[in-house]
Amino acid sequence: MRRKLLPAGLALALMMLFVGTAAATHSWGNYHWARSVNPLQLDIGSNVSSDYAGNLSTAVSDWNISTVLDLTTAPGAGLRKCGAMAGRVEVCNDRYGKRGWLGVAQIWASGDHITQATVKLNDTYLLSGSYDSPAWRQLVMCQEIGHTFGLDHQDENFTNPNLDTCMDYTNSPESNQQPNGHDYDQLGLIYTHLDGGGSGGGGGGGGGNCPPKNPHCSGNIGNAPPFSQASRANGSVYLDRLPGGAIRTTFVFWTPRGD
Repeated sequence: MRRKLLPAGLALALMMLFVGTAAATHSWGNYHWARSVNPLQLDIGSNVSSDYAGNLSTAVSDWNISTVLDLTTAPGAGLRKCGAMAGRVEVCNDRYGKRGWLGVAQIWASGDHITQATVKLNDTYLLSGSYDSPAWRQLVMCQEIGHTFGLDHQDENFTNPNLDTCMDYTNSPESNQQPNGHDYDQLGLIYTHLDGGGSGGGGGGGGGNCPPKNPHCSGNIGNAPPFSQASRANGSVYLDRLPGGAIRTTFVFWTPRGD
């Protein structure tokens, strides 16, 4: 029996769809924001100083290229110590000290569903010393916001060639300033199904487990260790079980050189 050949254009389109989907495998466990329609409408609260205002605006614009996200930069909630607010992502900066990390993303989840999130940028490094550059600030801003949508890293080797995405660890941030096509593909996979509730609502299962893809995941359930250089050997992902059964998960962006 002779095989029927697809038209060249259709065959190419299917091949590219398969390749893009197969390469997009960097989700953060099963975490996602619940919503009943796409795109996900989400406020990104700006609590940052003028040093980061341009970085935040650029990161929000870059992530908004995704067809499943509809992000709005909103005034920050102004809560003490960058407190979380239901249904939003709050972005903050402060001098958190020489604890070995450039940025931290935290999500609160009910099952698989993210209910609120925060991003913290460490001025101690990003506004002084060898990390004080627009490129480092943009990389950390973009990556930590990306985590709050349910994305993991594409690569966790600091010394190999850059993948031209902010979801890639690197020692040289200049080409890792924004998401790339694989990030948008992965977001499409994460948000391909719809949930019954609005942003941050609903339940689900499995979100309390340590993401199996991340080799640095500490798997701690209980009290997360302090995020300092001393705890770096424990990994970069920490889990806290909160009253009522919710899980708070923290992703730490350690300094590449361990300073």
